[in-house]
Amino acid sequence: SDLRGDARSERNPVPGTVARGQLKDDDAYFTGTRNGEFVNVVPRPVDRKMLERGRERFDIFCAPCHDRLGEGQGMVVRRGFPQPPSLHIDRLREAKPGYMFDVITRGFGRQPDMAAQIPVADRWAIVAYMKVLQYSQHAPLDAVPAAERQKLESGQADATQDSLGEAGVGKP
Repeated sequence: SDLRGDARSERNPVPGTVARGQLKDDDAYFTGTRNGEFVNVVPRPVDRKMLERGRERFDIFCAPCHDRLGEGQGMVVRRGFPQPPSLHIDRLREAKPGYMFDVITRGFGRQPDMAAQIPVADRWAIVAYMKVLQYSQHAPLDAVPAAERQKLESGQADATQDSLGEAGVGKP
């Protein structure tokens, strides 16, 4: 167009303009950090639906390397790829959710960045699921309901029932 004399059909955006839906004003949610520190909680309410979504996304994106229990024995490892660390080692069990979100987002070591493949909400769902998965494999005995604790202590626990079934996450 010759309207403005520079052959442009549109004006340049005003400096600082943010496209609709692209304002990322919640650092904790979009980066996993607050004031430069990893957040210690998932910055959205965690419910059954979120955990189910996290399990589904974990099984798709994480289990090929980490396996469905997070032990680091996934199918690609069995086919010769280097083994990732178990999600159940102390360092990762104690890791803040913001750190785990950052690793999924930006990668770390052999872990590739997954930001382009996994939307922010799904990354947080995976983190929430991983924390539940870690807890399920290392829950203290006193966290088990009394009736179930008696079964465990007597050796009568049903081997097909997993601890995540009660949390609504399903079998890993």
